[in-house]
Amino acid sequence: MPGSRLGQDDRRRIAAWLGEGLGYAEIGRRLGRPTSTISREVARNGERDGYQADHVAVRRPRRKPSAAPPMHGFGEHFAALLTGTGLPRMSARVFVSLLLSDTGSRTAGELARQLRVSPASVSKAVAYLEVMDMLVRTPDAGSRRERYVVADDLWQRAWKTDTTAHADVAAAAQRGARILGARTPAGQRLRRMGEFFGWLSEQMHESEVVEPDALTVLAALVHAARPLCAGELATGLDWPRERVDDALGALERRPAIADPLVLAPAPLGAYTIMARPDRLSATQRKTLAGAPPGRGPGADPGQARRTAGC
Repeated sequence: MPGSRLGQDDRRRIAAWLGEGLGYAEIGRRLGRPTSTISREVARNGERDGYQADHVAVRRPRRKPSAAPPMHGFGEHFAALLTGTGLPRMSARVFVSLLLSDTGSRTAGELARQLRVSPASVSKAVAYLEVMDMLVRTPDAGSRRERYVVADDLWQRAWKTDTTAHADVAAAAQRGARILGARTPAGQRLRRMGEFFGWLSEQMHESEVVEPDALTVLAALVHAARPLCAGELATGLDWPRERVDDALGALERRPAIADPLVLAPAPLGAYTIMARPDRLSATQRKTLAGAPPGRGPGADPGQARRTAGC
């Protein structure tokens, strides 16, 4: 019963499920108990790693817990944060253990001893992390064992994986919107979903070099205040033509780079800029187009105030 005390069988189940990496909420659900009951039980009778059902058959009096090593506390806290992002609890603990090791690597046996869990739990967690491309396997020097390593380029590879996944979701959602029809409720939801994931993919796209160049080209067009072709931009910026072409291509493929402006084609193969049409409503554009003289860039502020009553 939810209101009764935990029995010895309940405690043995808790110990087993903790060893499998289950969280307090899932254990509480399986036992039909509040999550707080499980967390208090584990806190009262030892840390998660050291919880032993057979040692807690009788309720012990409260005592001040011994202070855990600072790094241990940080590791558990960090793993809990990763669990909150969707990573399974045991996978999060294994990953943090690898991160905090001097070499960024451990064997399965080392992980099992350090985390005080079964080799099977480690194997399952490692398999999940490997699928997520969050670690790699390498031979352990001088033995037949494998060593699990957090790669140096982990975050770059994870970033690229996420970017590709978001682009795929965006494309699939837009395709579904076309199949269902843009005017149907489901089609509209898919269209909005596709737009969001497309924007997210654009923002996450690798742009360490191209994006700054694209913004420089944008600044050049603003400064020139007239359409420029790629050759003129290359001459004015003293860049190779290929670098200008890459920057222009980035602005065309990823309009979000220039937001709230957008690159627009001009006659004779030149380029100019204009405000993004989705940033202003039709009414706003009409009102601004009919604004009194003296309110454009470079106009005398005093004249603007006298003309418009600002």
